[in-house]
Amino acid sequence: MSDEAGASTFKETVAYEHWCEHAGCKKWGSLGFALGKEEPRWFCGEHQPEWKLKHA
Repeated sequence: MSDEAGASTFKETVAYEHWCEHAGCKKWGSLGFALGKEEPRWFCGEHQPEWKLKHA
C-alpha cells in the first residue's frame, strides 16, 4: 500500500512581507503578536509590545 495515493500535488509557496506596525517605522516586522483568534499584528524587535502575563 502506498502513502502517495491520497497525497495532494505540490502548491506554490508564498512569501509574506510583514512590516512593523509602529507609526513611522519602516523596519521588517519579524515578530507577530495576536490575542486569542484575532489577526496577528507585526512589529520589529525595537517596537515589540510588552505582554502582561496572567500568571506571573
